[in-house]
Amino acid sequence: MATIMSDRPLPSQPLAPPVSPYSGDARPISPHARQLSGVRVLVVDDIQEDRMLLMDFLSQQGCRVYIAQDGRDGYSKARTVQPDLILMDIRMPVCDGLGACRLLKADPGTRDIPLIFLTAAALPGERVAGLSAGAVDYVTKPYDFEEVRLRLSIHLKTAAPAPTVASEGDKLTSLPVQAHTLDAVLFRATRALLLDRLDTTPELTGLASAVGTNTRRLNLAFRRCVGVTVFDFLREERMKEARRLLADTSLDVQEVASAVGFASAANFATAFRERFGMPPSAFRERIAQVEPTPDESGAPPSP
Repeated sequence: MATIMSDRPLPSQPLAPPVSPYSGDARPISPHARQLSGVRVLVVDDIQEDRMLLMDFLSQQGCRVYIAQDGRDGYSKARTVQPDLILMDIRMPVCDGLGACRLLKADPGTRDIPLIFLTAAALPGERVAGLSAGAVDYVTKPYDFEEVRLRLSIHLKTAAPAPTVASEGDKLTSLPVQAHTLDAVLFRATRALLLDRLDTTPELTGLASAVGTNTRRLNLAFRRCVGVTVFDFLREERMKEARRLLADTSLDVQEVASAVGFASAANFATAFRERFGMPPSAFRERIAQVEPTPDESGAPPSP
């Protein structure tokens, strides 16, 4: 089993500068090492050479360095050691960086830890996906160590969590399991993915992979948290969103159907009637009848 932490004390004499395997250039010890002294950094990368390269550099800056070998290992160790910052590779086996990031941001115990992705191919689409998942920045390989130091310093200064107010649909107290359990974390991470794209029907295997698990484990998490399978949950959320769109917008029924993942207005109307006991058109008519009509001044009528 790999050692997860390096608590190397600062030497009385400077260590030999680490040598980058990418460029062959010696990297001098940063004169600003005191800025990172004592900072706890978790490095998550499946390539041993890259892990050791960062560990050597960060140790010389006075950091306490922890290492993990894949996204699932990184998530587990982040919960255990509570680092001040995470440096994580994107492309890894078992659970990739995006999946691990979603788990970390869905867990109340780790959501406020700033995460910087490491990548050798920082394509625009990959950057957008990473930032959308909750990362704060990117560092590209081969490393420029002064850039690494500066980015860590910047994000550590802005890492103080701001108080947040949970929305009605996001309250942890609504779950019949403790918020920090893996079931709750998997549920919350997957729920965010589903609600972000209600107009598409994902493959269950792809959805499970996106949060670093398998289909059986994901459905089990949903059953424990909300008592239904992933797709039963998705169906209910689509119906709730359809009800809101019918009540609060002027979209026609076909547009509402498309917005919640139905190609056919007829199929949508059937599903809506089964859920709410009336077709969409009748529901909209009922809403119109009970809404107050403002008078000429724009004020609602007196009771």
